[in-house]
Amino acid sequence: MSQAPSAIQPRREEDFPEWYQQVIRAADMAENSEVRGCMVIKPWGYGLWENIQKQLDVKFKETGHVNAYFPLLIPLSYLEKEAQHAEGFATECAVVTHHRLEAQKQPDGTTKMIPTGELAEPYVIRPTSETIIGAAFARWVESYRDLPLLINQWANVMRWEMRPRLFLRTAEFLWQEGHTAHETEEEAIAETKTMHQVYAEFLRNHLAIPAIPGEKTENERFPGAVNTYTVEAMVQDRKAIQAGTSHFLGQNFAKAAGIQFLGRDNSRQFAYTTSWGVSTRLIGTMIMAHADDDGMILPPRVAPNQIVILPVTPKPDTRQEVIDACEALAKTLRTHSFGNEPLRVHVDKRDIPGGARNWEWIKKGVPLRIELGPRDITSRSLAVSRRDVGPKGKEIMAKEDFLQGVTELLQDIQDALLKRATELRDQHTQKLNTLEEFKAFFTPKNADKPEAHGGFALMHWAGSNEDEETLAKDMKVTIRCIPMGDEYAEEGTCFLTGKPSSRRVVFAKSY
Repeated sequence: MSQAPSAIQPRREEDFPEWYQQVIRAADMAENSEVRGCMVIKPWGYGLWENIQKQLDVKFKETGHVNAYFPLLIPLSYLEKEAQHAEGFATECAVVTHHRLEAQKQPDGTTKMIPTGELAEPYVIRPTSETIIGAAFARWVESYRDLPLLINQWANVMRWEMRPRLFLRTAEFLWQEGHTAHETEEEAIAETKTMHQVYAEFLRNHLAIPAIPGEKTENERFPGAVNTYTVEAMVQDRKAIQAGTSHFLGQNFAKAAGIQFLGRDNSRQFAYTTSWGVSTRLIGTMIMAHADDDGMILPPRVAPNQIVILPVTPKPDTRQEVIDACEALAKTLRTHSFGNEPLRVHVDKRDIPGGARNWEWIKKGVPLRIELGPRDITSRSLAVSRRDVGPKGKEIMAKEDFLQGVTELLQDIQDALLKRATELRDQHTQKLNTLEEFKAFFTPKNADKPEAHGGFALMHWAGSNEDEETLAKDMKVTIRCIPMGDEYAEEGTCFLTGKPSSRRVVFAKSY
């Protein structure tokens, strides 16, 4: 039996990486820039980021943080003070060495711009800001009374990416980076875990993604960190995406930057610091977690528009009446709220065929589409379509019933997406015990045909860093995290070394 045609080609099961790129194109979210490895985030994609930013910012301020901004350029000497950190980013850094251009006329009449004015010290375009923020903290902190410092920055960063993919890996991307300094180790560890939990709850409640929170192994830690905590999400091809991280930095960066304070006992002490961040990679994670073969499906909490109203105007003489009714409906809907924010409603009045308009919003993933025409005005009814139940699903509802239940309807869509993503993760998460089971789980059954395989393998582990690196090299499988939660704690035997193990860890292929 042949499949019904879909808006996105190829389908997910045919070529997942290309399907992902085509969803972004069809939803008009972003495009590749003229600068290799960089992207242009288009209004629909940036609207998503704005909502993520706005909603996360509320949570940061609820936990006591304030926003600041720090320079894009970091003196090379700052990175040299923290060797382990610098080495971790060395291959990804873009370096500024000159501060002016000189125009030189060429024999063919063209002009060539020649860099001149070599800098006394090169600058690195920030790959992350621990070093330069640490220098500021060292100026700001004198006494224990100045602590804690709880700072967040919304910014762009650059990491020279050799294999770019829109939203997932680009040379320049947008993010937030939190940086804090504390009087005691206990306070800093508590901060690290608090922000880790903020990320896990945000993914679940706002993005409808059931991430697994846990700690990274030594091999996977942030360069210079004592502990790195992560939230790991499974997407529809069963691979993992690291969706956010929170780092306890101990006193490493404080000592490198000179963040000292006069303690309660009048002795000079080094602060304990943390950093934590999420990026526009969250958008890529959402696409891979929720989209289908007809385009994007957006969780209502973060959708740029939660409802799009499509006027149905078969005759010119009724067009204005329909438009007015649609605008009045939108105005009424905007008095309702969802997630403590007014409903985001758009009336699409463009003079293009109704079918084309409808499909455009299907591909963009807007949660609810409403069609309203002359007959609907007379009958006081609406044609309502939910994006999460397929493109052809449509329900005729009384206008009053829809207005009364619209918030519950949006919450039902939000819950349905989380339920679907949770079922996918649980279906493809297995407890395995032997190396043979491990290899079979992560090996495609048919190497000539692209297909989803694997998932999250919960394995007992007591291997070395070298053992972990060998598995990553040979099978492209890594320990995504040492998961939190009592359900992962049990006595067993490491599947690779045969040594005792008290806990299962999460192995997966990843982006």
